[in-house]
Amino acid sequence: MYSKDGENYFIVDAHVALWDARPENQRNIHGKQFIDCFYDYHRNLSPEEEVWSYEEYLYQGGERLMKDLFDDGYVDHAIFQPAHLGAFYRNGFGQTEEAFALTSKHPDKLTYNHCWDPRREQQGLDELKRDAERFGLKGVKLYTAEWYGDSRGWRLDDPWNYRYLETAQDLGIRNIHIHKGPTIRPLDRDAFDVADVDHAATDFPELNFVIEHCGLPRLEDFCWIATQEPNVHAGLAVAMPFMHTRPRYFAQIIGELLYWLNEDRIQFSSDYALWTPRWLIERFVDFQIPADMTEYAPLTVAQKKKILGLNAAHMYDIPVPAGLDIAPVEQEAVSVA
Repeated sequence: MYSKDGENYFIVDAHVALWDARPENQRNIHGKQFIDCFYDYHRNLSPEEEVWSYEEYLYQGGERLMKDLFDDGYVDHAIFQPAHLGAFYRNGFGQTEEAFALTSKHPDKLTYNHCWDPRREQQGLDELKRDAERFGLKGVKLYTAEWYGDSRGWRLDDPWNYRYLETAQDLGIRNIHIHKGPTIRPLDRDAFDVADVDHAATDFPELNFVIEHCGLPRLEDFCWIATQEPNVHAGLAVAMPFMHTRPRYFAQIIGELLYWLNEDRIQFSSDYALWTPRWLIERFVDFQIPADMTEYAPLTVAQKKKILGLNAAHMYDIPVPAGLDIAPVEQEAVSVA
C-alpha cells in the first residue's frame, strides 16, 4: 500500500513478467534484437537512477521480483502477463514454471495468467483446457504479433481464435489481456493494430478485453473502439513512464482515456521488469494535468485510487482492505451515435 498526504492507495500491478533473455536462452538473433529493444525502452524512458545494467536486465528471477514489487514498490498484488516468443527463445521468454511456482508460494500477492496461440489449432486448444485447470486461470495474455512458423502475426477475429475465446468463456476465463502497443523489434508493427478488438469485443460481450499499452501509438483508434464497447479496458503499461520523459504527452494519454472510457476501465501497470513500480506510483499520485490543457479535467484522488489498483482488484476478485475501496461510477462513458 502507498500512503501520501493522508490518503491510502491499494496497489495492483496488472502487468508484470519474469523473463529470461540470457544468451543461452536465445534461439537466434531475434532473441537478442527483442531484449535489446526492451532495454532501449527501459533506458530511454527511465530516470537515470532507475536504469539497470544490461546484464541484470536479461534475467531478474523471483527473489528480485518480490523485492522490487512488494518490499520496495508499494504493490499489494501483481498479475503475471507472460509472452512466450518461442520462435526467439529456447525455453520461452516468459518463464511459466518459475512464475507459477512463485504464484503458488504467494497466492495472496500474485496471480498467474497464461497465454495461447490460435495457430496451434486443436493441440493448443486441448492444452488450454489443461492449463486452465492446472493454473486456475482467470485471465490470459495474448500476443498477436508473435511469430509461428512462416506466420508473423494473427488477428483476434481469426476463426480459430474465436474457438479459443469460446472455450475460455466456458472455462471461466473472463479476462483477455492483449498486447496492442509499440512495435518491438523484430516484430511487425501492423500485427499490433487495434482494429480486430472491435469484432472480438462485440462478439464476446461477457469477456473483458484489456488492451495493454492502450493501443499506443494508435490511441485515437483505440478510444473510438473502447467508447462503443463497454467490455474494453485500457492497460497503462508503457504509457506510465512518459510521466518522466514527456509529461504533457502522458497528460494527453490519461486525459483522453478518462474522457472516452472513464476511470473504471483503466489499469495501472509497471510492465516489470521494463520498469519498477515504485517511482511510477510515486509520480502518478503526484501527477496533475497541466492547467493550460483545459480540454481535460483535473485528476482526482478517487480516480487515481481506482486506476492504481481498485479496477484490477474488482476484475480479479482480489480482496480490498476495509476502508480502501471505492464504488464504480454510475455514469456511462462518452458514446458517439
